[in-house]
Amino acid sequence: MRILVSGAGVAGPVLAYWLTRHGFSVTVVERAPAPRGAGGHAVDLFRPAMDISEKMGVLPRIEERATGTSRMTVHREGARHPVRVNLARIFGAASERHLEIMRDDLSRIYHDAARDDVEYVFGDSVTAVSPDGEVRFEKAAPRRFDLVVGADGLHSEVRRLVFGEESRFSAFTGACFGVLTLPNLQGLDGELVLHAGVGRTAGMYGARHLGDARALFLFRSGREPGHHHDVHRQKELVRGAFEGMHPDVDRWLDELDRTPAFYFDSITQLRMDTWSRGRVTLVGDAGCCPGPVVGGSTSLAVVGAYVLAGELARAAGDHERAFPAYERAMAEYVRGSREAALSAAKTLVPTSRLGVWGLAQGARLISALPAGAGRALLRLTTRSARLHNSVTVDDYPPPPTASRGAAGAG
Repeated sequence: MRILVSGAGVAGPVLAYWLTRHGFSVTVVERAPAPRGAGGHAVDLFRPAMDISEKMGVLPRIEERATGTSRMTVHREGARHPVRVNLARIFGAASERHLEIMRDDLSRIYHDAARDDVEYVFGDSVTAVSPDGEVRFEKAAPRRFDLVVGADGLHSEVRRLVFGEESRFSAFTGACFGVLTLPNLQGLDGELVLHAGVGRTAGMYGARHLGDARALFLFRSGREPGHHHDVHRQKELVRGAFEGMHPDVDRWLDELDRTPAFYFDSITQLRMDTWSRGRVTLVGDAGCCPGPVVGGSTSLAVVGAYVLAGELARAAGDHERAFPAYERAMAEYVRGSREAALSAAKTLVPTSRLGVWGLAQGARLISALPAGAGRALLRLTTRSARLHNSVTVDDYPPPPTASRGAAGAG
C-alpha cells in the first residue's frame, strides 16, 4: 500500500517512521528544498511524545539537543524588581517527562530516523488530489497513491485542496506572535528573560548548542492580521506593539531589520468536525492545531502521527475503518489542547495588571514549592498540566515480519 505524506516538519517524519515499521510504502513530499537546518524556535515535548520518541530510539539524540533552559527572569512592566523562577521545577510539575528543543533540530532527528526506508521528495508540493488517489505536483509528474495525508502545518495546502479555505475552520484567539533570530546580546546560558505587560509579553532565550538566540513576541490584537506574506508589515506590527516597553526589548526590536530569520503568525485554532475525507486525512497542525506557541501542538502532532499509523496497521490499511478510529482516539486530546491553549494565551499575554502580577508571582510560587506540592498546585490550577499527564496512548506493536509495502498489499 502506497501512502503519500505532505510535509516534513514534525508530524510527517514521525508518521513516515511508524508507517514503514508497520509495512507500508511511504513517500514524503516537502516544499522546502532540503531537510530543516539547526534552528527554528523552541518547542516542548511532554510525556506522551517523549514516550513515543523513546520507542523510536531517538530520545538520546533529542536529549542531546535540548535547549538546556532551566531559569527564567520575569520583568513586570512598571515594577522595580524582577522575579526569579526555576523553570526546571515548573516543567517538572507540569509533566512527568518534559524537554524543550529547537523545532528544526527535532524535525531533523525524526527525519533521520527513517530516511533509509522512506522516499523523501524535497523542493516540491501537492497541487491537486483526486478522489481515486491521483496526486498532481508543482514540479513532478502525477502519481497515484492509495492514501494521502496532509501533515503540512496550520496553513495546509492539502487541507485547502480537499476541505476548502482555511477561514472555514480557523478561530482567532485574539493574539499574535513573532520570532526572530538575533545575536545573544545578553550572553544567555540556560535562561529565559521575559518582559510582561498588559496585552504584550516579550522574551529572549538561547540554547546551549546555538551561537545565537531567539526573541519571542506575543501580543493582543483586536482583529486577525491579514498580512500572511507581507514580512515588512509583520515586522511593523511587532515593532508597534512593543516599542518603548523596556530598553532590552528595544534592542531586540533593533534586530528586526537585520535578522536572518523571522516568523510571524496569528495564534489561531483549527476546529474541524472531521479531519478525513475519502482517501485523505490530516495530522498535526494541518488538522487540529490548538494554537501555535500556546497549545502544546508539537506533542499533539507526535501523538497524532503515531496513532494514525497504528490505526491504519490495525485495520490492515482499510482507511474507512482506520480514519474514524484515529479521530476517536485523538478527540479528547485535541479538545483538551484547545482549552489549554486558550487558558495559556490568557496567562502568557495578560489582559490586566493583575494578570501580569499573577503571571510572575504564580510562576515563582510553583518553582519555590517542593516537587510534589508544586505538581499538585499546577495540576489543580492549570489545564495544560492536567492534560499532558492524563493522556494515554494505545500500543501498536509492528508485526515481527513487517516489511516495506506489505501491509494492505493486494
